[in-house]
Amino acid sequence: MNSKEQARFDALYQQHLTELNLQGLAPKTIDAYSRAVRRISDFFDCCPERLTQSQFKTYFASLVDSHPWSTVKLDRNGLQFFYRHVLDKQWEWVAKKQSQVFLFAFLPATIILLTLE
Repeated sequence: MNSKEQARFDALYQQHLTELNLQGLAPKTIDAYSRAVRRISDFFDCCPERLTQSQFKTYFASLVDSHPWSTVKLDRNGLQFFYRHVLDKQWEWVAKKQSQVFLFAFLPATIILLTLE
């Protein structure tokens, strides 16, 4: 990240930590949710507010290959919290796009992306 984008990330990250504390979440939850924001920012080397749906799919596909399912769920929840409470944007895990619906289905040790038309 360039210095301007890093400063933006730092401000949003501090706001995220404040919101997590204000919600009264447990310290381990705060740690996991904040780690999710740092991890995806490091993965794309940019502030998470700029990420596209395609980038989220790429990130979670990579995460499933390298981490346990519990980490995938924690990152999903942490990023959802970040979007709702810090960016004031709606997060859609099941994303509807025109005539297609993208579903993430969990099977032991894998995630399958289904496209319904």
